Amino acid sequence: MISDSAGPEPDITEPQPHDGSWVDELLLHTVADDTAPAVHIGERLDRAAFRREVGAHQARLAEAGLRRGGSVALQLPPSLALLTGMLAAWRTGAQVVLLDHRLTGRETDQALRRVGPQFVVRPAGPVRRGSLRGFHAVDATVEPYADGRPAATDHALVQLSSGSTGPSKVIGRTAGELVAEVHRYTRIEGMPRPGDRVVVLNSLIHAMGLMAGLLHSLHAGIEIVLPQRMTADGILAAVAERTAPTVIMGVPFHAELLGSVSSPPALPHLVRAVSAGELVRPRAADAFAARYGVPLGEVYGMTEMGVIATDLSGSHRPATGWPAPGIDVKVVDGELLVRRPTNPYLGLTDPARWSDGWLRTRDAAELDPETGLLTILGRLDSQVSVGGLKVDLTEVEWALSELAGVREAVVVHDGAIQAYAVLDEGVTTGAVEGLLAEHVAGFKLPRRIHALPDLPRTTTGKPVRDPAALRAMALEQV
Repeated sequence: MISDSAGPEPDITEPQPHDGSWVDELLLHTVADDTAPAVHIGERLDRAAFRREVGAHQARLAEAGLRRGGSVALQLPPSLALLTGMLAAWRTGAQVVLLDHRLTGRETDQALRRVGPQFVVRPAGPVRRGSLRGFHAVDATVEPYADGRPAATDHALVQLSSGSTGPSKVIGRTAGELVAEVHRYTRIEGMPRPGDRVVVLNSLIHAMGLMAGLLHSLHAGIEIVLPQRMTADGILAAVAERTAPTVIMGVPFHAELLGSVSSPPALPHLVRAVSAGELVRPRAADAFAARYGVPLGEVYGMTEMGVIATDLSGSHRPATGWPAPGIDVKVVDGELLVRRPTNPYLGLTDPARWSDGWLRTRDAAELDPETGLLTILGRLDSQVSVGGLKVDLTEVEWALSELAGVREAVVVHDGAIQAYAVLDEGVTTGAVEGLLAEHVAGFKLPRRIHALPDLPRTTTGKPVRDPAALRAMALEQV
């Protein structure tokens, strides 16, 4: 089903679609108390009611013509319809393509041409863009896609990478890989347990939100909660709503947002928070722990692999954590490689990223031979040469981010080192430049610090690091 002008079709002529049985066996199975809460997305549904919602959505897809071995793209906002539609399509034995609902019409057309699904599921009406809503109530419509075709590979899930540093890649994962990752999460110390609640702040169509927030929670009997509003007050209200042990899952941005609350309410049932998507700044982790009295754990992973390493205790920073159960890693010439038997990329075979059973992450890392702890140091492409001297942009970015008056920052190389920062009211870029000069050598200093009202972010919450996009946003402020 993949057509990518950048490369040849995958060499798979007779795909073997999954039969969908794994959905009932792994995710929708009956538990001891089938009246226990399963999801709270506007309304609270127990497992039996949620199972009926999935069945109703499956019937609508079948009426539209979706069959085993078919393909369907879901372009829905965070919603009950997104979750039930995904499970319903998988239950049918179809391949599911997840597209962000915030894509423009042009971006959507480009994505659909690349993946060619038979059907597209969208909201029946308009969805408010730029809203701080944590979820939307939508009625989903199923539309045939004119140039679509059945799945050409045996992948149950097709995703587009976040695109934080450039064009997105098309990535496929089989049902077996999804099942294995759900079981992997059950073996990670500190993960929520049956009867707990998880307040999910991550994108629901990317690795952490999808696999840990949704699928693992369904498997383990954990209530999935989306807050009414993606504000500090909205998130804290969702945590405080029930007395069951509660875990927050998000990205560093959410930890920093909650850590900035001067007088948060008492939350005795908050037992842990987990951050993924990018490295957590030590100051942000310390601020969160001081405010709420619980650790900020960390998960490192990729769309291509899912979870790779974790330290949910948050007690081993700056180390990222230990490789997840069943994950083999090695560091070669300073780069982290992860064992993956098959090429995850569809429509393009890229030996620079995957070869001989190893996936190159393009992340700089260190692996402690004694403890087995893995430390992610940043992107390999964050190392640049300035006047013949090596500069690690991640080092400069962290130094800038830790300065008083700087809320968050991104440092890139765009002909020269450039910094983009969100500053506290009354703080000037000149003052920040002076402070930064006290912390890093002169040849590492950005040529200019650009003040922005907010950093642009990808759909997964990562700061955008594309120099052209940052440059354009800075020009808008002039």
